Amino acid sequence: MLDPALVRDHLDDVEARLATRATNLEKELTAIKDLDGKRRAIIPDLENARRERKAVGAKIAQAKKAGEPADDLLKQGTSFSEQIKAQEAALETVEAERRDLLLRLPNLPHESVPRGGGEQDNQEISRWGEPPTFDFTPKAHWDLGPELGVIDFERAVKMSGARFAVLLGAGAKLNRALINFMLALHTGEHGYTEVVPPFLVNGQALTGTGNLPKFEADLFKMAGDWDLYLVPTAEVPIANLHREEILDGRRLPLKYVAYTPCFRSEAGSYGKDVRGLIRQHQFEKVELFTFAAPDQSYDALEQLTRHAETVLEKLELPYRRVALCTGDIGFAAAKTYDLEVWLAGQETYREISSCSNTEAFQARRAGIKFRPDGTGKAEAVHTLNGSGLAIGRTLIAVLENNQQKDGSVVVPEALRPYMGGQEIIEPA
Repeated sequence: MLDPALVRDHLDDVEARLATRATNLEKELTAIKDLDGKRRAIIPDLENARRERKAVGAKIAQAKKAGEPADDLLKQGTSFSEQIKAQEAALETVEAERRDLLLRLPNLPHESVPRGGGEQDNQEISRWGEPPTFDFTPKAHWDLGPELGVIDFERAVKMSGARFAVLLGAGAKLNRALINFMLALHTGEHGYTEVVPPFLVNGQALTGTGNLPKFEADLFKMAGDWDLYLVPTAEVPIANLHREEILDGRRLPLKYVAYTPCFRSEAGSYGKDVRGLIRQHQFEKVELFTFAAPDQSYDALEQLTRHAETVLEKLELPYRRVALCTGDIGFAAAKTYDLEVWLAGQETYREISSCSNTEAFQARRAGIKFRPDGTGKAEAVHTLNGSGLAIGRTLIAVLENNQQKDGSVVVPEALRPYMGGQEIIEPA
């Protein structure tokens, strides 16, 4: 959530910065202006009624002390009390409506984010590795996987419908190896604390990260009276790990890593990436998350992104880093880097990790603060998140980039200890 005071006192500046997101927020901003006007109108009358009631209360006390009648004064006091009650109720309604609107506003882009209207305006920052060359036509994973006997889409459709998959044999083993490899790397070399969070979270947790109220259609909600949703990403439970807490600033940054399955309805994306494992309703990720002080957070973003890149480099997967423009960054993000891995069977780079600094946006929603020196005034902490990495898309990249002419796939050397020493995946 944006700083309510900033929105109230510098609305024109906020409006101008939000306009760079290429999102029409005129309705919400106009409503906020109207509510601010109502708030300014209520507060003086409310404060005046409180002063008058206090003054009448003092007169009543004096009259009673002097043994004088106070009936008229009591009536005045009752009248002011009723005014105050009505004005407080009106103010509470205005504040609630204003908060609801603030929850629907996206974050302000950082000044370093390139301006642009959409994906076409994103800026490539760097590349690592060379796309592999083949003396045969490489296959996409949706053909290669079934031919190897490691991915089955048809049986998944029978049990769950479209956009699900079954991993079999070496495919399931490779999936597990990738998870264990990433967790070992991030905990052993990068200094993250591993977390096993709940895979179901409540509405408050999703509001804290910005998934609710705006993106409810993207979520899977439990039936019945449960206020629980399947996690769309481990970012949600980890972000709420310190919900409504005040952290000791001397311990920052706090770095967490978690593996979870993830569940998304992909509302609004029907017809996009329908083939293969690219865009599934159920997928898996190893998620990186950092709580940092404001003066640390952009260095922390570079570090977190670098940790995600290290996974790709150890797996010898060519990739590029892309800075998303103002029109393409996510709702909660102030700045985002996408890492895009080369997929040989599709001859293109595809996103495999999105690393973002949300600054204080999520922390305000979740009530997470810190005291810089362990004492003193508390302020909102900054939160950062990124995939380190998306398991399914990494599996795709391993299969497509390491395929051989005979239909087999070479297992990257870094994964072999997690594959029981297996070096080749051969057709079943």
